[in-house]
Amino acid sequence: MEGATLADQAAAEGLHIPRHIAVVMDGNGRWAQQRGLPRLAGHIEGRKATKRFVQASAELGVEVVSLYAFSTENWSRPQAEVEGLLALIENSLREELRELDEADVVFRASGRLSQLPQSLQEMLAAGRKATADNQGLTLNLCLNYGGRAEIVDAARAVATAVHGGELEPQDIGENDFARHLYAPELPDVELLLRPGGEMRVSNFLLWEIAYAELVVLDVLWPDFEREHLLEALRIFTRRERRFGGVPQSIS
Repeated sequence: MEGATLADQAAAEGLHIPRHIAVVMDGNGRWAQQRGLPRLAGHIEGRKATKRFVQASAELGVEVVSLYAFSTENWSRPQAEVEGLLALIENSLREELRELDEADVVFRASGRLSQLPQSLQEMLAAGRKATADNQGLTLNLCLNYGGRAEIVDAARAVATAVHGGELEPQDIGENDFARHLYAPELPDVELLLRPGGEMRVSNFLLWEIAYAELVVLDVLWPDFEREHLLEALRIFTRRERRFGGVPQSIS
């Protein structure tokens, strides 16, 4: 389809476009090690893949992209790598914020943000403020994020509401709980995409991926291209999402 846009190609193939795609951006370190480079070099190259992915998702009409940028467990990595990665995230947002705004992207961040370096917290707040009125794709950057930590934090918030008399324990339902998650306004994840070949969810958006389709690709994140996203969408489209029910072919 020479000259066709990514959206045209997806439409021609009849691909289903998920409302919310979550990505475990795996393989930056391995990419660097395979080339005899410092691990941080892989993260720098991974930044380029992230930009390609966000642009492609916006072109396809995806509503939300959640990116696993730094987990609560990543603090255990070597200090130099941690500091370099956080600085890279801050500098990337500073350099690309205007471009995100011009592309009508809504920026937000999820996680225990108060534990991040102050300068990074300020940059995240600036990004959210600058894009608050946009109407396009929502880019949800997950930083100092852990799925279990999010559930614990939500449980604490619910307990506080009960203690304050705002909520009765017997009245707590899934929706009441979900309102206390980091980003309750976002739809549940439909596609959990994991490049790098690893078959695990890695404590990412545990509540939100309850009925997500997991697609694992062997490509390392720095090498992730638009065609890999189309490949993931082809796999997603072939899946029959039953949500605990039976196949439609069974009456």
